[in-house]
Amino acid sequence: MAIARQDLPAPAPIRQLHHYAYRARDAEETRHFYEDILGLPLYHIIQSDHVPSTGEYCPYTHFFFRLQDGSFIAFFDLGNDEAALPSPNTPLWVNHISFRVDSLQALEDMKARLEAHGIEVLGITDHHVFDSIYFFDPNGVRLELTAQRADEFQMLQESRTAHARLAEWTARKQQWRQEHAAGKAPEVLKPQQNDRPKYAKKAQE
Repeated sequence: MAIARQDLPAPAPIRQLHHYAYRARDAEETRHFYEDILGLPLYHIIQSDHVPSTGEYCPYTHFFFRLQDGSFIAFFDLGNDEAALPSPNTPLWVNHISFRVDSLQALEDMKARLEAHGIEVLGITDHHVFDSIYFFDPNGVRLELTAQRADEFQMLQESRTAHARLAEWTARKQQWRQEHAAGKAPEVLKPQQNDRPKYAKKAQE
């Protein structure tokens, strides 16, 4: 683990997410989904045949959709009608991006809108501090829409235990690694508590 150096400047304030980028199978298919169905305006396009950061040859169309807070979700169409392959060691539900809507009514309205366009939607799912729906875009990207239920005070209370809970998990994982290497531990480490017990009960029914 890196040691903090006292002579370095303090971290610059990170104000907001600028953009998150995915690979798109087809730019127009993706535009229709994000602009016409989700309501995110197409805002910016960059096209080139070389990647500025690496210099490698790879023709692309890079296009951005703007959220209400000024952040973006972006895509690369690499011109060959191929979408990104799923990760072979990661369940499809793990990697996703979540967008926040204003209310539970807005969440219900978006669920109805998506289903009217033939999109399969999971939820509404109760996460205690927020409610969510889940669905996939045309590129296989899992998306979540959330409506916050907890107020700022409740979220502040939650934040006060986050470091302690993560430290406990880290200590247990270190012990698990040693026992697993010796063949004395299960394949996966379960968390020290279950914040969603009702879903475990449903799975057992």
